Amino acid sequence: MKLSTSHLKRYREIARLLWKYGRADLVKQMDLPDDPDEVAADQAKAEANPGEKSDKPAPEQLADDLEAMGPTYVKIGQVLAGRPDLLPEPYVAALARLQDRVKPFSYEEVEQTVTNELGVRISKAFRSFDPEPLAAASLGQVHSAVLRDGREVVVKVQRPNIRRQIAEDFEVLEEIAEFMDEHTETGRRYRFRIILQEFRATIQDELNYEREAQNLVTVGRNLAEFDLIRVPQPVADYCTRSVLTMDHVRGQKITALGPLARLEMESGPLIEQLFRAYLKQVLIDGLFHADPHPGNVFLTDDKRIALLDLGMVGHTAPTMQEHLLKLLLAVSDGKSDEAADIVIQISEKIENPDLPEFRRRVRQVIVQTHDVGLQKMNVGQSLIAVSRAAGQTGLFVPSELTLLGKTLLQLDEVGRTLDPDFDPNAAIRRNASELMTRRMTHDASKGNVLTQILEMKNFVAGLPKRVNQVMDAVTTSGIEVKVRAIDAKMMVDGMHKIANRITAGVILAAMIIGASLMMRIPTHFEIFGYPGLAILSFLFAAGGGLYLLLTIFFHDDKVLRKPPR
Repeated sequence: MKLSTSHLKRYREIARLLWKYGRADLVKQMDLPDDPDEVAADQAKAEANPGEKSDKPAPEQLADDLEAMGPTYVKIGQVLAGRPDLLPEPYVAALARLQDRVKPFSYEEVEQTVTNELGVRISKAFRSFDPEPLAAASLGQVHSAVLRDGREVVVKVQRPNIRRQIAEDFEVLEEIAEFMDEHTETGRRYRFRIILQEFRATIQDELNYEREAQNLVTVGRNLAEFDLIRVPQPVADYCTRSVLTMDHVRGQKITALGPLARLEMESGPLIEQLFRAYLKQVLIDGLFHADPHPGNVFLTDDKRIALLDLGMVGHTAPTMQEHLLKLLLAVSDGKSDEAADIVIQISEKIENPDLPEFRRRVRQVIVQTHDVGLQKMNVGQSLIAVSRAAGQTGLFVPSELTLLGKTLLQLDEVGRTLDPDFDPNAAIRRNASELMTRRMTHDASKGNVLTQILEMKNFVAGLPKRVNQVMDAVTTSGIEVKVRAIDAKMMVDGMHKIANRITAGVILAAMIIGASLMMRIPTHFEIFGYPGLAILSFLFAAGGGLYLLLTIFFHDDKVLRKPPR
């Protein structure tokens, strides 16, 4: 594959950027046309003056260069700011300014977009509308306003022509990613094309403000039980694909708090609820705010935490939730072998993965992080280090794991700001039992129980047909069983035991399903706060199951040890 000449100018800009920041090896493999261009000039200059240094630090230059290339690359910079597994810390810190300090666009363009989207002039839709933006980001900017009924809101307005520009940029990036995957070892290892496809889907969701409004409603409903967490709600009639109007949250960034302000507030309950809220989102709800950088986490005037900008959210399927919960517990407890096994189980093997080397690296990561002390350990950093080790040893981890690591890493920064003594590992262990219980309750929901009942119904309905087929095969000599007469009684006894065990297992399974259904029926008789009859049924089923397992184990072991006659 060769790169197309239709996007030659953009290729050269990207090549110049790669060359400037030390990836000349990738540039040489891009096989650009031989016409005189700026890349060649930059290459000759770099080779002629290898010791020349810029007056401005390279990390800050990277942020400036990405901003100059356009909003798509600003968004890439924002993503890289949350990926310390891909860039060194100085670059991550420099790119953080792209999260909410981007050059704004003019008020005239804001007014035109709002008028076109809402179908009415700003002066008619709002009592007042501040022409100066509160913040500007890569895809849009935010203005404060007041509705006609006096409700204070903020209005998020999308940048003009941003969709067309991003579509063109992604055509270029996808061609480069595909080229890298085919021609470079780095591309084959990290699969740039798949990463880019996931990023494109994410940014397309962010460009749809109606979807973000729905995310605000869903996450707000899921976190309603947390009285110290606030999610601003949208104004439905003032939301379109390019304009989002929502509650105005008055407060300040978590990182903008001074030492005196932190001393005057009770930060312990705040960070505890924030951490629990994120664990619930990831491991139970399956929908979580995936970008909790300091610009999106506010301390409100009434001393609550507000989660802003739900354009970027993560999704976790029920099976993945269980794996992630077990992985979090393994990492927080320092069980490196168990953590490695879980990652191997959920990852895709690329080409001849070096599993022993991966286990060694995971063990090294866990040991190093635990050596600094539990309170200073960063679970998100550990997950990202494990993901990096997986990629370097031939494993392709699911995007949910990387996104969770990034989210916990950003959350840890917020937590340390609020309470330097906060221990995320202790918080995970404190909430583990509650999370497990809630996961079981969630799995035992009405829909899941009905699904299991339908599956059992299908099994029972199909059982007579299967039995008839077996009986027909027996009567027509389709099945032949040859036994010695001396072993007839032994075989009959064995079949009785098998039938008894199957019957006991079916009865125990039926008791568990029945108890799950009774858990939703409130009664005066309770045990541990749950319906007493359901708990007794669970205990009886657990005892019966344990007895059945012990009987099977000891009996089979005795039979195996018995010498043959």
